[in-house]
Amino acid sequence: MLGVFVCHTFRPKQKGAVLQQDNPPSSGLIRRAMDALLTTDRDQRIRLSMSVMAALLMLCCIAALQLVAAAGLADAGHVHWFSVVCSLGLIAVYWLIRSGYSQRWEDPALTFLQIVSSVTCTAVAYVIAGSARGITLPILAVILIFGVFGLSPRQMLFVLFYGIAVFGVALSVAQWGLAHGSQPLALTAAYMVMIVVMLASCTFINLRVLASRKRKLELAQAAANERERAIRDELTGLHNRRFMLEIMHLEGARVQRNHQPLLIAQLDLDHFKHINDTHGHDAGDQVLAAFARTVAGYIRSTDILARWGGEEFVLLMVNTAADNGVALLERVRAAVQESVLVMAAGASIRVTVSIGVAQLQTGHETPIGLLRRADEALYAAKAQGRNRVVLADQTLLETTVATG
Repeated sequence: MLGVFVCHTFRPKQKGAVLQQDNPPSSGLIRRAMDALLTTDRDQRIRLSMSVMAALLMLCCIAALQLVAAAGLADAGHVHWFSVVCSLGLIAVYWLIRSGYSQRWEDPALTFLQIVSSVTCTAVAYVIAGSARGITLPILAVILIFGVFGLSPRQMLFVLFYGIAVFGVALSVAQWGLAHGSQPLALTAAYMVMIVVMLASCTFINLRVLASRKRKLELAQAAANERERAIRDELTGLHNRRFMLEIMHLEGARVQRNHQPLLIAQLDLDHFKHINDTHGHDAGDQVLAAFARTVAGYIRSTDILARWGGEEFVLLMVNTAADNGVALLERVRAAVQESVLVMAAGASIRVTVSIGVAQLQTGHETPIGLLRRADEALYAAKAQGRNRVVLADQTLLETTVATG
């Protein structure tokens, strides 16, 4: 596969100077040329790289046929026309991909089309190569190798049977339809046997590689799913305590290095035991899930909300000043107070939430210490009447008192 070539040269400076990296003018020209040839889009680059590589290989095959024609082993006129048609086909495929027109189709890389066309061209090359037609067998093998990069099992099987059919026609034409370049029937049969063996073995290998890649993807996906289940709370879909502890330590270290503010809030549903006792645990589970959805709708994408346990949740707010964090939490608190959960039996459940929040003290405090202070602020919110936000180490910023 063709890549992007970026040339760097390192030239030592005078004594005492720092070694610096210089980019010669040619590197910029090469980069611009490669961008013009392959575009800057990552997916398009991959498709065009494969197409250009296949085109280079086909051009090498065309050159080999030209040498055969120059040696008088094949009809030069046939070879020249073959070269022109193949070259125009390569240009057309490149244009379809480069222009983006092929993205309208299911296979934007045109892998299947290119392989079927190449097999057809190779069969034609067998017919016109005269006594040197044996050189087409390695060409066919190289073409089939490309099948592993983008064909489905059904397409691979199609190429197998199509290749057998088209080469059967090619061998018949070369043996009985042309006066020039006829060969012993036994040699033609041997060629056909080798072509069938090559097609079948390449198809089998490609199918095995595809199955192996599929198995690896399945294992990777299973591992990712298992990892996701390990860090998610099944009821609410939020991250769990284990994940939050990991993130707290990572973010705590990062913000300490960068001297950024970090807030942690503990959110606890008020009188949740009463809900369970009155309406049942199923209703309690629905309340927890609804609460999680409500809070998630108000926080930012950079904030991390986790279920800490029971009716308690933890919210991590990175790069957030205390006043901004408290304002956001007040909006959350108000939204929870205003929400109503209607049960299937017709009962309506209202809940409130008490929130304690603390800001990381730069220089020495650990995330665990920060969490402890947020927990103390939560207890203060409970003691002051619930349904409120309390910032650790400060007076109550805003109060909305709910009954008991």
